[in-house]
Amino acid sequence: MTHEHSSVAVVGAGIIGLATAFRLARRGNAVTLFDAAPATGATRAAAGMIAPTAEIAPGEESNYRFQRGAMDAWRAMASEIAEVTGHEVGIVQTGTLIVGWDASDRRLIEQFRTVAAEFGAPMRSVTRTDEPRLFEGLTTRITEGLVMDDDGWLDPDEAVAQLMAANEALGVRLVREQVRQASADESGVRVVTESGETRADYGIVTTGAGGLPNGLTVPKSPTVRPVRGVTVRVQSLDRSALPTVRAYVRGRAFYMVSRPGGYCVLGATAEEKSQPLVEVGELQRLLRDGLDIVPELEAAPLLEVRNGLRPATPDLRPFFVALEEPRWSWSSGHYRHGVTLAPLAALDALAAIPS
Repeated sequence: MTHEHSSVAVVGAGIIGLATAFRLARRGNAVTLFDAAPATGATRAAAGMIAPTAEIAPGEESNYRFQRGAMDAWRAMASEIAEVTGHEVGIVQTGTLIVGWDASDRRLIEQFRTVAAEFGAPMRSVTRTDEPRLFEGLTTRITEGLVMDDDGWLDPDEAVAQLMAANEALGVRLVREQVRQASADESGVRVVTESGETRADYGIVTTGAGGLPNGLTVPKSPTVRPVRGVTVRVQSLDRSALPTVRAYVRGRAFYMVSRPGGYCVLGATAEEKSQPLVEVGELQRLLRDGLDIVPELEAAPLLEVRNGLRPATPDLRPFFVALEEPRWSWSSGHYRHGVTLAPLAALDALAAIPS
């Protein structure tokens, strides 16, 4: 196939696929994007945190180092989107406040502090006495915590809408059909859907926990497993100008992302299950933890419950690898960091695909 720029088939239109398609199309590649239901998986369930420091975990120093550039990468991509659509994705940097429910949870915070310090992550201790506004809406039994000022968030729904609009403006062809077969030969790649066949010079799979389409070989390493996550949308207090709340509650992780007007996203669950559904017990534990940390949620109207399957690797590291089939690549393993890493994953595609 002859183009001024190479043509690319991107299979999967979650936040990673949409960002990948955008960056390729903006460079001048002819892009076809395939997804029967764009952005309805893990992307739809995501809360939108860009929180490299708050997401620090033992053994994940390489993830932290990689994610440290996410805020700047998102700001850069937001500006690029605005150049195409006239609308910039809002990115809010208010930091993260981490607190503990009881003595055991506060010990978990001390363990977190130790690991974060080893990584060289910036953080500071705060108390309700010294900075009462930071604890606004939280139960009075919580009197201290840690703040990571560099963290922030965006609205994934807004980001998806703007990426979809930008891709359309750049001429990305969106095929809202399931990919039945994918293959490759010396001349390029082939994607088969119900309506027919599409040829391109190169192909990238960005299907998250969905795995590879028929016809492409799953490598022995890396491997991806689905981890289910559930988030709840409620109408409650407006902490949008304050740090995002993260808490340990009886050993479980809880967060609340508050947006202007009191639209709050509560999470997060992490179940090693592959069924995209919501279990009553899972939801009950999440809501109970939320009520313990933020008592005002007792009267909050429940707006929506969302769930998605996040792609996790054994070492929890994302990857961009070439498949055995020539001209095909696979971008996955972003786990709970899909929104955070989207612009960085898109840069991986730019580096791998010839212009």
